Amino acid sequence: MNSHDKEIDILETISRGRRRISQRDLARSIGLSLGMTNSILKRLVSKGWLQIRKVNNRNIQYIISPLGMERIARRSYRYLRRTIRNVVHYKEAIASLARELSQKGYVAVVLIGESDLDFIVEHACSRNRLRLLRVDSVEDAEAASAGRSGCFLLFSESFSRSESIVSRAHSEYLHNLLSKIHSAKGF
Repeated sequence: MNSHDKEIDILETISRGRRRISQRDLARSIGLSLGMTNSILKRLVSKGWLQIRKVNNRNIQYIISPLGMERIARRSYRYLRRTIRNVVHYKEAIASLARELSQKGYVAVVLIGESDLDFIVEHACSRNRLRLLRVDSVEDAEAASAGRSGCFLLFSESFSRSESIVSRAHSEYLHNLLSKIHSAKGF
């Protein structure tokens, strides 16, 4: 993380924190040394992003200027744009996988583990007439697919390859699928 990101982190911490936050508390919450925090605070004041008001001899109050609020909003906007772009790419990749599975004759997808993308998997499955089964473990997946033909095992992005004892040809890891997208799109 570069120094600009640390500056914005400090501004965000001040914006959502209590009225009188100490430099020590700021340093601890951001994970910086007290000296580095002090240096960044001075830089923020010199840029006009932060104002300091002396409350008494021992306490000061940090006030984010309109310029500082604008910087926070810009970073939030960039983060939101990047997130939406990623979700669109994930949707396309998962939809492509679901189409391919449907064309190969699969009738169900067993999603193993908690996934932040389960709503995308669910949508792709429904559009391709695939049944979606959600389970928590490989054992649950084996039980859910036992006696059923045409089940494809899809491991969630949070599921570690080392956790899996399944090495079947009809399985995929969302993590691998997403990694391929990141490589292809240059993320």
